[in-house]
Amino acid sequence: MLNTAPAARRAIPSLDKLLRLEGIQSLIARHGRALVTAAARGELAALRATLSHGSAVQGAFDEAAFVARCAERVEREIAPSLRPVFNLTGTVLHTNLGRAPMPEYAARAVARAMTRPVNLEFDLGGGERGERDRHVERWLTRLSGAEAALIVNNNAAAVYLALNTLALKKEVPVSRGELIEIGGAFRMPDIMARSGVKLVEVGTTNRTHLKDYAAAIGPRTAALMKVHTSNYAIEGFTASVAERDLAALARKHRIPFIVDLGSGILVDLEEYGLPHEPTPREALASGADLVTFSGDKLLGGPQAGLVVGRADLVERLRRNPMKRALRVDKMTLAALEAVLTAYADPGRLRAALPALAALTRPADEIREQAGRLLPAVTAALRGKAEAEILACRSQIGSGSLPTDLIPSAAIAVSVSGKRRGALAATIASAFRALPVPVIGRVKDGAFVMDLRCLDHEQEFVEQLKHLDLKGIEE
Repeated sequence: MLNTAPAARRAIPSLDKLLRLEGIQSLIARHGRALVTAAARGELAALRATLSHGSAVQGAFDEAAFVARCAERVEREIAPSLRPVFNLTGTVLHTNLGRAPMPEYAARAVARAMTRPVNLEFDLGGGERGERDRHVERWLTRLSGAEAALIVNNNAAAVYLALNTLALKKEVPVSRGELIEIGGAFRMPDIMARSGVKLVEVGTTNRTHLKDYAAAIGPRTAALMKVHTSNYAIEGFTASVAERDLAALARKHRIPFIVDLGSGILVDLEEYGLPHEPTPREALASGADLVTFSGDKLLGGPQAGLVVGRADLVERLRRNPMKRALRVDKMTLAALEAVLTAYADPGRLRAALPALAALTRPADEIREQAGRLLPAVTAALRGKAEAEILACRSQIGSGSLPTDLIPSAAIAVSVSGKRRGALAATIASAFRALPVPVIGRVKDGAFVMDLRCLDHEQEFVEQLKHLDLKGIEE
């Protein structure tokens, strides 16, 4: 029998009565009164809103269904926002997906630092207050050849701290071809301006010469800076000044020479079959006084900004009051120290760093994996779409080697017909809705999953049973 809306509203118990239900009391015992009460209020409001629009309900008020809906609300509320995903985008160091995945041993080091007191700023030898950067400084100096090092929360902060310390209210010449924009529309000129430094643009977009820097140096020049254009490349009729020549010019005028590497790596990637990327050791050997780079990109560690170079300059940066505002916590230090330790044995680095393992994974191995996965993906589609293996090319990502692509293999899912392009987004949405969301890319009317970074293969296969391609006709 159907209840009319007024009768149905009268049949709804009060909130106080509903909170005394056995199922609700069980929820309160697990999750607390405040959270469950808010969920119950939300369910009551939703039900009353439905009835206020003249809807009819079947039978009496269903207490069990109400409890179940409240439980669903609570579960949605407490579900973590930060969730694991499968990165099948073809970009190994994906900024939006957390960049470099951390090795298990680094995660264990973080857990130890999180769950027990540690000597973060305590000198165990002298029994006095210590400096937190010392935990990683010894490794950074050993691996880069620098005299000293410090760490802040990202590379933009490292650049900011260096400029604010050494060139506040003064001038720093930079080539126009190196005024980069990084993710989130953060631009080098803006960072320099916020550092309190006046940018002096030299040269042109495609060609800058040593004489351009020399002409820009004046009584207010505090430093020279070279920015590695890691996230784009200018080709054709180009010219740039070598670090060694800029270092000599800086020494002539007794001003520091700063090199911002952006991504940064502590080994020669050519030894692992990848294109060459400048290293801090190379920059320092060419005469740089300070080098800034990231910890969470090619280096394979946590988000961090690293500064290595002359001891006197690093100490000046360390004394800047802004250093405290930009400092990292004990978890970051624990993770970074663990990752840097792995660099002590370059022969085993590929196995020790997940990012490097993904970047150097052979294309033949990825194609074999695609062959294993294709039947499972095809079965999960239930005839609503088709899957095929495609050759593709991965990119490193996060502003590293932007023009260098790595051969890989992908599984592409698509439908035939006029709606092919429109339904590709629907397919992508369905894969994102899986228990562990699958993030691929839509290209040429298909949802493409580059398998270069797929390392939890069985988990990927097992969750395909949950794939729901609603909105796609069979």
